[in-house]
Amino acid sequence: MIDFDYTLTTVVLGGALVGLLSGVFGVYAVLRKQSLLGDTISHSALPGIALVFLVLQVKHPLALILGAMVSGWLGTMIISSVSNRTRIKLDTIMAVVLAVFFGLGLALLSLIQKLPTANQAGLTKFLYGNASTMLRQDVYVMAGFSAVALIVVFLLWKEFKLATFDVDFARSLGFPIRALDMILLSLIVVAITIGLQMVGVVLMSAMLVAPAAAARQWTNRMGVMTLISAFFGMLASVSGALLSSTIEKLPTGPSTVCIITLVFVFSILFAPTRGLLWQGLKRRYNHGEIALARILEELYWLAQNHDSLAHYHELRLLQAINHQRIDTYIANLSRQKLVELSGAGGIRLTAAGLERAESAIEETNGSAAKS
Repeated sequence: MIDFDYTLTTVVLGGALVGLLSGVFGVYAVLRKQSLLGDTISHSALPGIALVFLVLQVKHPLALILGAMVSGWLGTMIISSVSNRTRIKLDTIMAVVLAVFFGLGLALLSLIQKLPTANQAGLTKFLYGNASTMLRQDVYVMAGFSAVALIVVFLLWKEFKLATFDVDFARSLGFPIRALDMILLSLIVVAITIGLQMVGVVLMSAMLVAPAAAARQWTNRMGVMTLISAFFGMLASVSGALLSSTIEKLPTGPSTVCIITLVFVFSILFAPTRGLLWQGLKRRYNHGEIALARILEELYWLAQNHDSLAHYHELRLLQAINHQRIDTYIANLSRQKLVELSGAGGIRLTAAGLERAESAIEETNGSAAKS
């Protein structure tokens, strides 16, 4: 039985906030095709955390989060500025910024380890996450930032949505696209930085992208996608916390990422309309429908070339279709009362089959005429 003590309760609450915010703002990163942005921001936040500690010599959660936000926001602004003013591809800029900021962060962490206060620093937890060290005041800080971010996205929902799908139309309506982009990017920075202590710099990008990518498989509506993504994020975070509490020495961050990865894989395979399984079944169904229509058309032309429509034709004449499942399809047509089989191995169209064959031929001719 799970014991909801102080530590577990704190981790679960913090994880729920991280999953909620990551799920909501990951939708914008995925729909804008900026999935690498999460990885860049999380790595860019590391120098800010280290600098704040070097200056203040304390691990105050609010100060560290603000330092991470400023550093992550600076990296984001560099990406946006260079992208708008040069022809360098966005992924190239992100990769450079990620490497530079992360390298600077590691250098500062190495410097911190040489200080007399190194044992009290514990900043390496931001690399891989260490949810067990979270305190209730950390959760309060995270809740405050989460509330502000969610209120802003609620108030600017229509503007963000329009700027995401049709920038030119939004600009023609007079929306300040540049300002909206800055606000949205800043909110994504907030969503990422508050999760660093729980998931870590290395894995935080998965928490931003995976819930939204999984939710995209289930719906075509942005509002529904956002709700599903938030649910997936919270589900993975809370489940990861509970799983790590029941298995000794199992870290919360990696557990959370593994769970959201399973959710993503499940969505890829089984989500209606978009899932690989459903697409495979749909392709097989369509292939079967085409084969049935072809058999009916073949029987139709055989009937047209004979004196009587009631004449039974030899099954071997249909082998020209050369389909390995032709016996299965003929049995299917028989069950649908579209063909009749004789004991001597003959086959003919029924009245319903004749009507279906004529409709299939008309559709084929119509499609050929349009093309």
